Amino acid sequence: MSTKIRVRFAPSPTGPLHMGGVRTALYNYLFAKKHGGDFILRIEDTDQNRYVPGAEEYIIEALKWCGIMPNEGVGFGDGPHAPYRQSERKDIYKKYADQLIASGHAYYAFDSEEELTILRTEMEAVKSSFAYNAITRKQLINSLTLSKAETDKRLSGAEHYVIRLKVPENEDIHVKDIIRGDVSVHTSQMDDKVLFKSDGMPTYHLANVVDDYLMKITHVIRGEEWLPSAPLHVLLYRSFGWENVMPQFAHLPLLLKPEGNGKLSKRDGDRLGFPVFPLRWVDPATREESSGYREKEYYPEAFTNMLALLGWHPSGDKEIYSMEELIEDFSLERVNKSGAKFDPEKTKWFNQHYLRLKPDSVLADHLKSILRTEFNFSSDDHRMQDDFLLKAIPLLKERVQFEHEMLEVGRYLLFKPTEYDQQVISKKWKDSHAAFFRALLNAYENLNDFNSVETEKVFQETAVSNGLKPGEVLQLFRVFLSGQGGGVNLFGMAELLGKQEVLQRLKSAMAVVGVELNA
Repeated sequence: MSTKIRVRFAPSPTGPLHMGGVRTALYNYLFAKKHGGDFILRIEDTDQNRYVPGAEEYIIEALKWCGIMPNEGVGFGDGPHAPYRQSERKDIYKKYADQLIASGHAYYAFDSEEELTILRTEMEAVKSSFAYNAITRKQLINSLTLSKAETDKRLSGAEHYVIRLKVPENEDIHVKDIIRGDVSVHTSQMDDKVLFKSDGMPTYHLANVVDDYLMKITHVIRGEEWLPSAPLHVLLYRSFGWENVMPQFAHLPLLLKPEGNGKLSKRDGDRLGFPVFPLRWVDPATREESSGYREKEYYPEAFTNMLALLGWHPSGDKEIYSMEELIEDFSLERVNKSGAKFDPEKTKWFNQHYLRLKPDSVLADHLKSILRTEFNFSSDDHRMQDDFLLKAIPLLKERVQFEHEMLEVGRYLLFKPTEYDQQVISKKWKDSHAAFFRALLNAYENLNDFNSVETEKVFQETAVSNGLKPGEVLQLFRVFLSGQGGGVNLFGMAELLGKQEVLQRLKSAMAVVGVELNA
């Protein structure tokens, strides 16, 4: 019987969840669901100095908004391996640190931070760098250089200490990565990382590996920035004797700036005017506000669809995926090694697509709510009626990328124009066109079936009978009805406005350009 797939998303609550973190969560979720496995949310808060109030709640809310729902974890219900917040698991880790000490794979180090700082400064002075490693540890203050009696004395005296991993000398550590293949690092390039501190808190590295082991994690899918730590984690698994249950690793490519040079950051969003966080975030210390995709009226399904394709390529050229389709098609083998360049305009394109898929009735209700709350339209106003709004929405949804743009783009469908595009009028208007518009008014007054097909047919016939090509007066007609030189389908707009409204708007516009109606 094969082992059940178990993956985890393990963010630190040090601030808002970056969209790169959301993508990591998404890939874990897709992989787990495709293989009938479990997806866990674990909060890695061992570094209490960097803890930011509200960050944990933000992470949970962001995952829920995106539809990335863990089977178990903080905010999503306890499973068999609770608790899922590392600060609540700190009593677990000391036992494993002691186990490494007993097996000779770790040691106590008593060097003070001040002493290590002096060493670093001295090394920098000779243009070198200090590392606590297989060479330097032989000259430093630790249980490898002190007698057992001296070590025990320091431990019993409540002296500050840390437990460091004893990295073996002159060895290649291999990481088998699903995306990147075999990654090899020589131990001379590794330092003896701190695993445990005398304040009773583990470091990330120890807690991460122990929790993955205890929670039976089968695959560690995380960002490329963790790749340098992977050899250390492999070494920890080996030191514990857990090689046979070591998870498979997959390190995801970076999300890059729109220009492609460097990791996407909040500064890039501020500079170019797009969010890098799923939800709005207000820094609790500075009160600085960062925009979010939710508050910018992106649909969560558009956001996740966009993220899924940043670094993963399906076998074909398909771009629009539901979550169910992503689960079916996703594979780690098709994740790129190289970074994925973020395109904010493409993100808008995704949102536009999902807007067009929304039922007209849903968009009509949204528009109705705006008219009620912002313009105090009464319920009996004809512009609040379903028959009007359900005709307006198909015209508007083809012209916008976000719901809030419907009113901005289609304001003239709801309100008579008070200004007219003078640039179009100056360019297109000829005195000889006055006869055409008088004739058009007369023809429309006598038209019984005032729909888009008939109004366009009458428009074209009237133009020809007045010696004009329809295109010569088409944009003028649009400006007279809407005030603007471009917009929604023109004759669809005429049908929506209705006969009396079209006649009134034409008469008002013709008066502005000085056309005498009875000439």
